[in-house]
Order: sequence, then C-alpha cells, then structure tokens
Amino acid sequence: MVKPFDVTKFRKNITKSIDGLGIGFNDPTDWISTGNHALNYLISGDFYKGIPLGKVTVFAGESGSGKSYICSGNIIREAQKQGIFVILIDSENALDEAWLKAIDVDTSEDKLLRLGMSMIDDVAKTISNFVKEYRTDYGDKDPADRPKVLFVLDSLGMMLTPTDVDQFNKGDMKGDLGRKPKALTALVRNCVNMFGTLNVGMVATNHTYASQDMFDPDDKISGGQGFVYASSIVVAMKKLKLKEDEAGNKITEVRGIRAACKVMKTRFSKPFEGVQLKIPYETGMDPYSGLVDLFEKKGLIVQQGNRLKYITTDGTEMLDYRKAWTAEKLDIVMQEVSNQVAVNDLATPEIDLKEEEAIQTELKDGDTDAN
Repeated sequence: MVKPFDVTKFRKNITKSIDGLGIGFNDPTDWISTGNHALNYLISGDFYKGIPLGKVTVFAGESGSGKSYICSGNIIREAQKQGIFVILIDSENALDEAWLKAIDVDTSEDKLLRLGMSMIDDVAKTISNFVKEYRTDYGDKDPADRPKVLFVLDSLGMMLTPTDVDQFNKGDMKGDLGRKPKALTALVRNCVNMFGTLNVGMVATNHTYASQDMFDPDDKISGGQGFVYASSIVVAMKKLKLKEDEAGNKITEVRGIRAACKVMKTRFSKPFEGVQLKIPYETGMDPYSGLVDLFEKKGLIVQQGNRLKYITTDGTEMLDYRKAWTAEKLDIVMQEVSNQVAVNDLATPEIDLKEEEAIQTELKDGDTDAN
C-alpha cells in the first residue's frame, strides 16, 4: 500500500525555510466601509463591507474628484470605529488636521500616525520595517489576537524617485518616467504579497491623466498597466458638476461635486460597474447617495409614471417620488437584497445607450470649475 503524503512534515519544513510564508487561504475577514453603501456594494458585493484588510486598494482620479475625501476621510473614520490603527503617509503635504477633524477623523496619536514623506524608497523602507517588526511581535499569535493596521497613502502619483531629487538639485528637470512606474508597481506588488497573511491593509490614491490615444479615450492611471495588475482593487474616479442638492433641487452655483466612480478591478463583485455620488462641500457625502440609481440599474426599483416602485418580498408595494425615497425606505431594499442567497447574481438590465453616451460626453468635457 502506498504511504500517504506527509503534509504535516512538509508544512513544518517549508515554514522554517521561507520567512513570512502564507499557508492556506487568506480570505478577508475584516472590511472597512467607504462611507457610502452603493460604493461598498460595487467593490465588495455587500452594502456594509467596503474595502478589505490584507489587500491593496487604489482610488485613482483627476484632481478634485473626491479621492482624498473617501480615502483620507471616510475610510480612516470608519476604520477607527472598528479599532483599526491608521498610518497615514501624506506625500502631497496637503492634509490639514482641522479638515480631518471636521469629517470626524480622530487625529490623536493612539489612533492615527501621520508620516510626511515623498520618496518612494522611503515609503518602501518604512513599510518593510513595519512588516518585519509586526511579524516578530505578533507572527506566532492567533490572527484574531493581532492588532489591525491600515496604511493610507495619499498619494502615489506625487511620490519622487532619487533621480527626480537629483535633477531638481542640479536644475536639470528631465523627469524619471522610466523608473517611477516600475518603482510604484514594485511597491504595490510587495505590499500585496506581505499584507496577505497579516491583519494589515493599504488604501492609496493615485492620479490619472488624459489619454492621447483616439481609439482608447479613457483616462490613464499613473504607473501604467503593471500598476493596475499589481493592485487588488482599483476604483477610477471622475469629477462632474453637481447639478442638484440632496433634496433633488436644481442648483446653478458650485456647491460640491458629483464623483463618477467605476470599479475597474475587484475579485469580490462584478467589475466595470459604476455609480455617481454627490459630495456637497457643506454637508459631505450622504451614505445613501447613488443607491436609488444603483437599484434602478439592477432592476429592483422600476419607474412607474413619475414615481419609483419597489415590491418587497412579502408583496408590499412601495411607490413614491424620487425625492421621497428616504434612508428608511432604502434600508428596507438593502436588507432584502442582503438576505438573498446570491447578491452578486442580480440581473443587470441592458444599458440605456443614450444615457451612457450622455455620461461619456460629460466625462470627456470634464468639470474645470469645481475644485
């Protein structure tokens, strides 16, 4: 009789020979809300989850599209609510303590550590040293007993290479476009590999630039395709005009932005789906913003005349005007969708080509007056 393979012995030997080896599956157990139910759903397939620890999530978009608001604001605040310690690396030197406090971020040192650094090599060294110390202190402990840590890097696009600094000092600004994309890709790839077995995650912002390819007009993410491949989750953002307030009333002056978010890469839901979120400057983003539009696209809420209708699982008809779909009513829909066995298998109706064309035209035109 053939002797069975001794997996216990193999596991013991390979663990000794390879530092930081991950054995078995590392499915995410800890999730952090983005502060918006619709965006949470598109990223994770759940209205309340959002982004996972153990992965690297990137929000990429043009200036003023809401990247920092979501990453350095909403996500940090929601992480702190769960007792997750946040290390904020501010490469843009643009985040003010007063602004963070205004959106309910706890800036005390026992909850948040801000590091101001702009060199890619310094960031890589900092994260590498952190991981070594983390494994030394907590590597032999049960994953449930390890402290949870989130790195927030704002932003990747503003980080420098040694060549950039050297050229600046010499007054010879040729740029370092060759090394920087490779360095950013290597940074993200290493973080993905290191964080997978730890209660550690990263969320970063990155810049986009206009495409010069007439056959591929979509904005390009700084760092190239290798950067996108290396990241676990990628959300592209675009800034649009805010044409209505939260009550649905038309406005003419600039009071905020609409952030067009499109999930370019995710393994937890269907990719390439999007939602538009309202971010008023005075009140901030409503957690329910974009939900009605999302439910319409999913065919859950249907238009009947000038009102919207939803039929609950017990046959009750909810019929009301768009403005009257309050948080309480949307909570009912979310709860019923969450109770379904296969949330991600909801049928998606055909795209309205005229509506899609109008959105794409608006995306190309952009919005230059809502910074």
